[in-house]
Parts: sequence; C-alpha cells; structure tokens
Amino acid sequence: MTATPRRAPRPAARGGARGGAAPSIRDVAAAAGVSYQTVSRVLNESPRVRPETRTAVLEAIERLGFRPSRAARALSLGRARGITAVTSNTVLYGYAATLQGLEEAARAEGMAMGIRVVESAEPAEVKQTVDYVSDASAGGVVVIAFDPLGVAVLEALPEHVPAVAAAEPAAPDRGRVAIALDERRAAADATRHLLELGHRTVHHVAIPSEGGAPSGRPVDDGAPGGRLAGWRDALRAAGAEIPGVLACGWDLRSAYAAGQRLAADPAVTAILCGNDDIAQGVRRALYDAGKDVPGQVSIVGFDDIPGSAYWTPALTTVRMDFAGLGRACFHAAVAELTGGEQPAPALTPPALVLRESTAPPPRP
Repeated sequence: MTATPRRAPRPAARGGARGGAAPSIRDVAAAAGVSYQTVSRVLNESPRVRPETRTAVLEAIERLGFRPSRAARALSLGRARGITAVTSNTVLYGYAATLQGLEEAARAEGMAMGIRVVESAEPAEVKQTVDYVSDASAGGVVVIAFDPLGVAVLEALPEHVPAVAAAEPAAPDRGRVAIALDERRAAADATRHLLELGHRTVHHVAIPSEGGAPSGRPVDDGAPGGRLAGWRDALRAAGAEIPGVLACGWDLRSAYAAGQRLAADPAVTAILCGNDDIAQGVRRALYDAGKDVPGQVSIVGFDDIPGSAYWTPALTTVRMDFAGLGRACFHAAVAELTGGEQPAPALTPPALVLRESTAPPPRP
C-alpha cells in the first residue's frame, strides 16, 4: 500500500464577502489569494500547507470574521457531497470488487456514488471523462488506474479536482494520493510455493496491464508490474531460470492460446497465471493437450475469484482484498474532498490460498 500527496492547487483571485452575507470559505480563499482546498486544509490543521500560506489564510479568516460550520464543510467546498468512480471496466473481478467496496463505503456514509466508464485512451474520450468529473456535481473522484486508460484520465485531471487513485503497486508517483495492494510480495510467495514443491522453474502468463504484447506471445518484461516483478524476484532469489513471459488479453481465448504454447513444451511443470481467468484458459488448454493438473503441471492463479475453489481441480490462488481497496479509496477521496487528514488505509494483505491445482513435479 502506498500513498502520495497531491500537487498544490492553483491560486484563486482575490476578493471579499458578497454583499452583507456571512463570509464563505470561497470568500476567505479569494481574500488570501489561495484555493478553497487550501483554506480547508488550514482549517483542518493539515501539515501540507506552507507557513506563509497558513498565515495569509488565518489573517483573511480574522479579517472577514469567517466561522466554519463542520456540518456544512463539504458542501461549502463547492462540490457535491458524493463520489464518482472512473473505470475502464465494470465486469472484470478486480475492477468490479473495487467498485463494490466503494459503493459499500459510500452507502454506509449516506453518500451518493456515480460511475464513469472511460472506453479508450483516445484524447477526445479522455477529455470527455475529465470534463465530466471536473464538474462540481462529481464530488470526490476515485480513478481505478489499473490500466493505461485509467492512468490517462488520472494524468489529465486538473489539479483542483479532489481525486485519489486505486493504483498498480509499481505505478510512478503522479502527485496524487494512490493506494495499492502488495501484489509483488504475493506473487513472490506464490512462486516460492511452486519452487519449494520441487519445480525447477515457474512460467508466467501476464495480465495485459503488465505484459502488453499480442495474445500468447513472449514479451519483454523490462518494466514489470507488481505480479510480474514478484515472480521474477522469487526466481532470482532461488537462482532458478527465468523463462520468457507470455502475455494475453483479458479474454479466455487469448489465455487458452498462451496455454497451448506452454502445453507444447514438455519442460513446463509449473505456471503462475496473472489472474484466475487466465488460469481457467490455461487449464483448459492443458486439458485438451492431455496434460494432467497437478500431476504433470501445477497452476497458481491470482485474485481468488468466486468459484475458483470449486473448479476441478480447485485452484491454488492469491486472495486479493479489492473490496477493502475500494473502501480505503473512498475514505481517502472524502478526505481530499473535505480537506481532512488522510486516514491510514485498512487493507487485508494478499494471501496465498492452497488448493488442489499444485503438487510436486512428476518424477523423471
């Protein structure tokens, strides 16, 4: 799990209270020459404010006689008291479970939640999405940045939009609060499990966001994501051969194609799959090739999707707390929206779940 601060917002124009009305947080911001988010941070005693800026805001508060109302603080920021999630997918397990966690947390707090789907990384599509969530009616924004589409939206968001990211663990710092699950350690644990069973090495079929190559073909993994990096870490630590990585799309057909390539190689005895859907396609390819699992080839998945315990054989996999990730992102987004302190994310670490699809390699 990681968290990084947002960039400083742009200053607002100077001004004062309107007419004879009680001064608002925006009036204070205008008088101090800062944004309303900065005023909110000063009110919440955030350490992320420069001393000279804090002094200017406090002087404006005193001069205008501003008295904040804690109950109305979120509304006084000018954005709706709600959350909008940006995602490229609502069906794949990791995305859907993260959205589930967001919705559960929003409902528990009595806040509305909306979803905006970004369909491509084309500039026009990204701009449409950014314009949508930049509107005050969007409230706080959570970008599910598991793929290039989400990352493109995240990078294009104006600085004043209160946003956080559900991110890949290896994602670079983009100046936003980012929360991630420790996939790298989990993948290393899964790979070590296979090595400790006696397999000489472990092959890997990567998810699209980490492999990025055409279906079922070897890829250059020079800039690996968390799952790919953890697999490599464990092999290096054991002094084992690091095979070429196979990549596939999110669809089962491409996972099946990758499985066919592996089934044709008699040296393959252990496979770490980038997610459980890939494991399903690879398992079918092995079955069609007459390869027994786990008698001849062991398989480990990732995510622990519903039903993986009831496959034949039941799938050894890594359980991921995507719903917890969604809840953590919700609370982080509310803190960004209201200018409050960022809470420490409460996440259940990924865990290897041992089932029937792994066993020692066959004897020569």
